[in-house]
Amino acid sequence: MSDQVRYYEGIGRRKRAVARVRLYPGDGQIVINEKDLAEYFVRPQDRLDVLAPLRLTDTENRYNLSVLVNGGGITGQAQAVRHGVARALVQTDPNLRTVLRRAGLLTRDPREKERKKAGLKRARKAPQYTKR
Repeated sequence: MSDQVRYYEGIGRRKRAVARVRLYPGDGQIVINEKDLAEYFVRPQDRLDVLAPLRLTDTENRYNLSVLVNGGGITGQAQAVRHGVARALVQTDPNLRTVLRRAGLLTRDPREKERKKAGLKRARKAPQYTKR
Protein backbone atom coordinates (compact mmCIF):
# COMPACT_ATOMS: atom_id res chain seq x y z
CA MET A 1 0.00 0.00 0.00
CA SER A 2 1.01 3.58 -0.43
CA ASP A 3 2.22 5.81 2.39
CA GLN A 4 -0.89 8.01 2.18
CA VAL A 5 -3.94 5.73 2.63
CA ARG A 6 -7.26 7.56 2.19
CA TYR A 7 -9.32 5.08 4.22
CA TYR A 8 -9.24 1.63 5.82
CA GLU A 9 -11.94 -0.88 4.93
CA GLY A 10 -13.42 -3.78 6.85
CA ILE A 11 -16.30 -6.09 6.00
CA GLY A 12 -18.37 -7.39 8.90
CA ARG A 13 -21.03 -10.09 8.86
CA ARG A 14 -23.64 -11.38 11.29
CA LYS A 15 -26.56 -13.68 10.41
CA ARG A 16 -27.80 -12.31 7.05
CA ALA A 17 -26.40 -8.79 7.59
CA VAL A 18 -23.33 -7.54 5.73
CA ALA A 19 -21.61 -4.24 6.58
CA ARG A 20 -18.96 -2.47 4.50
CA VAL A 21 -17.12 -0.11 6.85
CA ARG A 22 -14.72 2.65 5.82
CA LEU A 23 -12.55 4.31 8.46
CA TYR A 24 -11.31 7.82 7.62
CA PRO A 25 -9.03 9.96 9.78
CA GLY A 26 -11.38 12.49 11.38
CA ASP A 27 -13.22 13.66 14.47
CA GLY A 28 -15.63 10.78 15.23
CA GLN A 29 -18.57 11.25 12.86
CA ILE A 30 -20.46 8.03 12.10
CA VAL A 31 -22.69 7.76 9.02
CA ILE A 32 -24.64 4.54 8.36
CA ASN A 33 -26.53 4.22 5.05
CA GLU A 34 -26.36 8.04 4.73
CA LYS A 35 -27.97 8.54 8.16
CA ASP A 36 -26.48 9.56 11.50
CA LEU A 37 -25.66 6.74 13.97
CA ALA A 38 -28.42 7.75 16.44
CA GLU A 39 -30.91 8.08 13.61
CA TYR A 40 -30.20 4.65 12.10
CA PHE A 41 -29.76 2.63 15.31
CA VAL A 42 -32.48 3.82 17.68
CA ARG A 43 -31.84 1.25 20.44
CA PRO A 44 -28.99 2.26 22.80
CA GLN A 45 -27.61 -1.30 22.87
CA ASP A 46 -27.17 -1.29 19.08
CA ARG A 47 -25.28 2.03 19.26
CA LEU A 48 -23.03 0.63 22.01
CA ASP A 49 -22.33 -2.42 19.83
CA VAL A 50 -21.16 -0.19 16.97
CA LEU A 51 -18.94 1.91 19.26
CA ALA A 52 -17.48 -1.06 21.21
CA PRO A 53 -14.29 -1.55 19.12
CA LEU A 54 -13.59 2.21 19.07
CA ARG A 55 -14.04 2.55 22.83
CA LEU A 56 -11.96 -0.53 23.55
CA THR A 57 -9.02 0.78 21.51
CA ASP A 58 -9.45 4.42 22.63
CA THR A 59 -9.90 5.66 19.05
CA GLU A 60 -13.45 7.09 19.35
CA ASN A 61 -12.62 10.61 18.16
CA ARG A 62 -9.76 9.75 15.79
CA TYR A 63 -11.77 8.30 12.90
CA ASN A 64 -14.90 9.04 10.89
CA LEU A 65 -16.96 6.03 9.86
CA SER A 66 -18.84 5.58 6.62
CA VAL A 67 -20.91 2.39 6.63
CA LEU A 68 -23.07 0.63 4.05
CA VAL A 69 -25.09 -2.17 5.66
CA ASN A 70 -27.87 -4.36 4.31
CA GLY A 71 -29.65 -7.63 5.02
CA GLY A 72 -30.80 -9.11 8.30
CA GLY A 73 -32.45 -7.28 11.17
CA ILE A 74 -31.45 -4.17 13.08
CA THR A 75 -29.46 -5.95 15.82
CA GLY A 76 -27.74 -8.24 13.31
CA GLN A 77 -26.77 -5.16 11.30
CA ALA A 78 -25.37 -3.44 14.40
CA GLN A 79 -23.23 -6.48 15.18
CA ALA A 80 -22.10 -6.72 11.55
CA VAL A 81 -20.99 -3.07 11.74
CA ARG A 82 -19.13 -3.83 14.98
CA HIS A 83 -17.31 -6.70 13.25
CA GLY A 84 -16.42 -4.49 10.27
CA VAL A 85 -15.16 -1.64 12.48
CA ALA A 86 -12.93 -4.07 14.40
CA ARG A 87 -11.48 -5.44 11.16
CA ALA A 88 -10.83 -1.95 9.80
CA LEU A 89 -9.10 -0.91 13.06
CA VAL A 90 -6.69 -3.84 12.72
CA GLN A 91 -5.69 -2.45 9.32
CA THR A 92 -4.93 0.94 10.88
CA ASP A 93 -2.72 -0.56 13.59
CA PRO A 94 -1.87 -4.32 13.71
CA ASN A 95 -1.01 -3.94 17.43
CA LEU A 96 -4.74 -3.56 18.18
CA ARG A 97 -5.35 -7.12 16.97
CA THR A 98 -4.68 -8.79 20.34
CA VAL A 99 -6.94 -6.39 22.25
CA LEU A 100 -9.82 -6.83 19.78
CA ARG A 101 -9.29 -10.59 19.57
CA ARG A 102 -9.45 -10.98 23.38
CA ALA A 103 -12.72 -9.04 23.44
CA GLY A 104 -14.09 -11.41 20.77
CA LEU A 105 -14.71 -8.62 18.25
CA LEU A 106 -12.75 -10.16 15.37
CA THR A 107 -14.52 -13.52 15.45
CA ARG A 108 -17.43 -13.82 13.02
CA ASP A 109 -20.45 -15.24 14.88
CA PRO A 110 -21.28 -18.33 12.77
CA ARG A 111 -24.83 -18.85 14.08
CA GLU A 112 -27.46 -18.71 11.36
CA LYS A 113 -31.17 -19.39 11.36
CA GLU A 114 -31.86 -23.11 11.04
CA ARG A 115 -34.17 -24.09 8.20
CA LYS A 116 -37.71 -25.29 8.85
CA LYS A 117 -38.16 -29.06 8.52
CA ALA A 118 -41.15 -30.79 6.90
CA GLY A 119 -43.89 -31.83 9.33
CA LEU A 120 -42.66 -29.45 12.05
CA LYS A 121 -43.90 -26.01 13.05
CA ARG A 122 -40.42 -24.46 13.15
CA ALA A 123 -36.92 -25.90 12.79
CA ARG A 124 -37.40 -28.25 15.77
CA LYS A 125 -40.84 -27.60 17.34
CA ALA A 126 -43.12 -30.56 16.67
CA PRO A 127 -46.92 -30.30 16.61
CA GLN A 128 -48.61 -31.26 19.87
CA TYR A 129 -49.09 -35.01 20.27
CA THR A 130 -52.73 -36.20 20.39
CA LYS A 131 -53.51 -39.74 21.52
CA ARG A 132 -57.06 -39.82 20.03
